[in-house]
Amino acid sequence: MSANYDKVSRERGKVEEILGKIPGYKGYKEKEMRRESDRLLRESLVRDFGAQLNRLDPIQSTVLDNGGLEFMDDIGEVKTGLQTLMDRIRNAPMGYSGFFDAVRVKEDDLDRLEAFDQQLTAEIPKISAAFDELDKAANANDPAAVKTAVRAARATVKDSSALFDQRGRVITGI
Repeated sequence: MSANYDKVSRERGKVEEILGKIPGYKGYKEKEMRRESDRLLRESLVRDFGAQLNRLDPIQSTVLDNGGLEFMDDIGEVKTGLQTLMDRIRNAPMGYSGFFDAVRVKEDDLDRLEAFDQQLTAEIPKISAAFDELDKAANANDPAAVKTAVRAARATVKDSSALFDQRGRVITGI
């Protein structure tokens, strides 16, 4: 179990504890708590990625102030890629399955889904480091370094997005 699941579980009220003794309800409620735990993790990821996204505006201004107009589209592409990733994380399905769905979502599937989303936290320092290099190159007013740093930042965001693309496979196994 994750720390988020434990927190959600501890915050159940007395009524929920009593209802948890009803056959069938307990399993339903545990699935709901797992989904809520994953949602909290994804909200945290969006907030952390958003902090990195906010760093790009001053960097872009510095590049532009130093005459780097040719890099605006590239930096804009990095911003768009990161914003798109944030939107995909925010709006990702929470592991529901309908009654007649071919793929049934069980508790262990939801645990694997949250573990996968937890892996995305490792992407934040990578993006931060890439943006640090871009900031350093922008402040040094070195067009060649800016070009290299923008490419690296774009690749890092693209790699993070590619990792998130694998999320659906966690449940389907395909």
